[in-house]
Amino acid sequence: MNKEIFVKLLEQRQYKAVRSILDVMNEVDIASLLTELNDRDLAIAFRLIPKDKAAEVFANTDGSLQAKLVAVFSETELRELVDDLYMDDTVDILEELPANLVNRILDTVSPSDRALINQLLNYPEDSAGSIMTTEYVDIRESMTVAQTMAHIKETGIHKETIYTCYVTDRRKLIGIVSAKDLMTTDDDVLIRDLMETEIISVSTHTDREEVAKLFTKYDFLALPVLDTDGRMVGIVTFDDAMDVMVEEATEDITKMAAMNPSEKSYFETSVLGHARNRIPWLLILMFTSIITGTIITKYEDAFAAIPLLVSFIPMLMDTGGNCGSQSSTLIIRGLALSQIRFRDIFKVVFKEFRISLVVGSVLAVTNGIRIMIQYQDINLAIVIALSLIGTVIAAKLVGCMLPLFASKAHLDPAIMASPLITTLVDIFSILIYFNVATILFQL
Repeated sequence: MNKEIFVKLLEQRQYKAVRSILDVMNEVDIASLLTELNDRDLAIAFRLIPKDKAAEVFANTDGSLQAKLVAVFSETELRELVDDLYMDDTVDILEELPANLVNRILDTVSPSDRALINQLLNYPEDSAGSIMTTEYVDIRESMTVAQTMAHIKETGIHKETIYTCYVTDRRKLIGIVSAKDLMTTDDDVLIRDLMETEIISVSTHTDREEVAKLFTKYDFLALPVLDTDGRMVGIVTFDDAMDVMVEEATEDITKMAAMNPSEKSYFETSVLGHARNRIPWLLILMFTSIITGTIITKYEDAFAAIPLLVSFIPMLMDTGGNCGSQSSTLIIRGLALSQIRFRDIFKVVFKEFRISLVVGSVLAVTNGIRIMIQYQDINLAIVIALSLIGTVIAAKLVGCMLPLFASKAHLDPAIMASPLITTLVDIFSILIYFNVATILFQL
């Protein structure tokens, strides 16, 4: 939808045309369109959204836009909106809004819903309980397929998903039935004869990243959540798991780039906010480079004897940093997908060592030939070749081991990514280079 045309229709008060456009648009696209409007047009446009779409559109807008809308909504509008929102979306929204707007929303809900919302808000931020919804289809094992289908038709409109039904007995989860099984089975078949009893579930305090991994591993559409007493209290749906995956990937990317992660988007984060997220790691990495400078100053005599040695320092340091980053990226990905575990450390080290020999030899031969052609100095070529092999080996081993040790210490392996590894590899490359140079050139 062209934004200019949409805004023009709003300004001309052609609300019927605006509503007809919103009626056929996807909820996510409407949410994206709303971000382009000013505050006045935003409020008008949202009120023109069909009621059956409004809650879904609201759930797909960002926190700042939600705050603007809540601020202008009447109590009746707020009540209707919250009634149409799924519980997990309501909780997510409340976590982002200022306290005064949260209180306005809570004042519109029933005491029972308020108690449930507070319960969900009290779960640890990174737990399954914090992302689950309490709206799921629960059935009894004594029901027939026909009774179950009637139950779904009656209550399904208020549930997050109807594709998986949960068989419970006094809130204890005893089985699951898929909608596909229900639709392809005779009406008089009992649920107890149809349900699956091998159930994969999580607890309310299971780390949400572990929950997301289960969705990836088993291709679930939803995953049941049990409390400490083994009673079913909710489900995590695929869309929430996807959100977790995106958040975790974003967090890892920022850490790998030596920044503190931010929950806000790029434009929502202020200049000072961006600076605060970047400065700490930059300071740490800047001061660790002092070690490299100290090592270089100890080899001033080598510089004085052969000034050409200095020109190869950037190449060696960059090559070492790149090799370390390659290894760490693959190991971090393997850890994230549970393809690599700490117990595999010796297998990983042995494999990376063999890789480093191949990579180092190719780089050494290539640079050795270049130096012989350019400088006609075989000793210099040997020094650079040996230094490259040693640097690549050190970089690959550091790059593969640090993320593994981080995971063993229950730290995020992404912390050990490019910037930190590059700094450590710089130190090793300088030590290797000048030690080889002083020995071969007898400096």
